Amino acid sequence: MKSALYLCLLLLGLQVQGQQQVQQVLGPEDQSQADYENLPHVKLAPSNADFAFKLYKQIRDELGNGNIFFSPLSISTAFAMLTLGARSNTLRELQKGLSFNLTQMEEQEIHEGFQRILQLLNDPHREDQLNMGNALFIDNQVELLQNFLDPVTNFYYTEPVSSNFQNLPQAIKEINMYVETKTHGKIVDLVKSLDSETLMVLINYVFFRGSWERPFNSLSTRDDDFFLDDKNSVKVKMMHQNKVFNVHRDEKLSCWVVEIPYKGNVTALFVLPDQETMKQVEDALLKETVSNWLTALEKREIYLDLPTFSISGSYDVKSLFKKMGVTEVFSDDADLSGVAKYHLLKVSKAIHKATVDVRENGTEAAAVTMIEIVPLSLPFPPPPHITFNRPFLIMIIDKITDGLLFLGKIVNPTAKED
Repeated sequence: MKSALYLCLLLLGLQVQGQQQVQQVLGPEDQSQADYENLPHVKLAPSNADFAFKLYKQIRDELGNGNIFFSPLSISTAFAMLTLGARSNTLRELQKGLSFNLTQMEEQEIHEGFQRILQLLNDPHREDQLNMGNALFIDNQVELLQNFLDPVTNFYYTEPVSSNFQNLPQAIKEINMYVETKTHGKIVDLVKSLDSETLMVLINYVFFRGSWERPFNSLSTRDDDFFLDDKNSVKVKMMHQNKVFNVHRDEKLSCWVVEIPYKGNVTALFVLPDQETMKQVEDALLKETVSNWLTALEKREIYLDLPTFSISGSYDVKSLFKKMGVTEVFSDDADLSGVAKYHLLKVSKAIHKATVDVRENGTEAAAVTMIEIVPLSLPFPPPPHITFNRPFLIMIIDKITDGLLFLGKIVNPTAKED
């Protein structure tokens, strides 16, 4: 029997507290555009986007009409680490499932790309609070191969933690305390149980706390209806702003796209499909679609209504991956022979949990006066009223790395738990 590598991996906490302006982030001025586009993390971005939308659609198909919120970057980072110890068909399945384009990037470049993403996300000079990291809880009877431990540590800055999985309650407590600390209390008791054969637990976490560049005035928040469908509604706290935003109306897909940026280098895209067009928009979610939206955004005064919400999502990544064709790593045929000496390993479980909390917060900036100048068109059209009072999509994007940090669908803002 193969021992269990409990890829209890993927967890993250996100707390969104608060708004900025779309800007395309290019490389340093001393780099040509061609040089910038050849950087590993830049070359990796399309693959990560492909994976994100592929996984989103798998979650949607499995979940049905419910809230969705997860971090594609967290999941891809954890499994990318695992590829360092995977061999033969197990490796090929993982690479294909993660949408890695090996005709465009060598394996070394892929890991260098994730290394740079981690460096940029954890830059202490960032204005936002964004942290991403990895930990490997290893049973004290396991000896990792140096050819696995070195790149996992060097590329992914993984913290090796010696654990005693013969004492499962204590091991679970240690892992959950680590997760709770790294997510600033947003995720607690992630691990409920462990397989008795568990020898390693691989953890990846992402934490983001952002303040809107121009916060919503809480005095303008009011109770309003959010329509779950054409027959049912719930009461929500609806925030309001009448300001200039980067906005795009996609007539082909029948949706509004509004960018609400945060202080720093993270921005949020909120996508509001017209009634009865959510599936049409979801089916069109591709990196090209989002790229077109970002390019088409224009400064425009709007009346914006956006509900506050706090939701969480938990996902069985093992089940999702198996339906996406990644099966061998979870079976007795798994070839993870590059991970440890003397132990045949397989992934017994892979779970992911995410939380999001969107509020008006950011009152310290509320007194700032900002004058915005936009092109004047004659005759000047009245500002459109864009009200997020029906199911919508949310994307949290890091503009430095072009990384899709979080992706979700809000069907019911009042449903806090998955």
